[in-house]
Amino acid sequence: MQEILRQHIEKIVPLTDDEFTFVQSHFTLKNYKKRELLIRKGERARYSYFVVKGLLALSFEDDSEKEHIVAFAMEDWWESDYRAWFTQTPASMSLQCLEDTEVFCLSLEDYQQLCAGLGKMEHFFLGKANAGHVASQQRILSFLTSNAKDRYSQLLERYPSLFQRVPKTMLASYLGVSRETLSRLTF
Repeated sequence: MQEILRQHIEKIVPLTDDEFTFVQSHFTLKNYKKRELLIRKGERARYSYFVVKGLLALSFEDDSEKEHIVAFAMEDWWESDYRAWFTQTPASMSLQCLEDTEVFCLSLEDYQQLCAGLGKMEHFFLGKANAGHVASQQRILSFLTSNAKDRYSQLLERYPSLFQRVPKTMLASYLGVSRETLSRLTF
């Protein structure tokens, strides 16, 4: 599993064996079962998670207890309630396993030690943050400028495997439509 982490990091920055030994010492590999919560709304977000195997859903529950899917994270992706993680305040979102999942966990303290101890990792995390910011802006623009059918088509084109792995109710929530509307879009 360590090799998966190394390959992921080396897509952005090369590492010597000694540097990778330092890097991996800051991560903990954990396994979770389907439906397990990694982050629970109202509790502390202890980690940022790198998905080795499995699938996660980040969700927000509004005042009327309606669940909104904010993001999915599959293999080779990172996820957390980043506001809560960076500020060490209670989470406003929940992160749940949609499948049995294996993740590398990174605490804020370990993240800070990595960045301070190895400038390459600061560069790596900046690259990941920038890519995440771009993806968030694209999703916002999609909601502002595209109808439900176009959002569905864009998601299908970008991430076809999600449609085999994610319950339709959650896909509908992610797309901002009802389950019934999603059913009409799929025919």
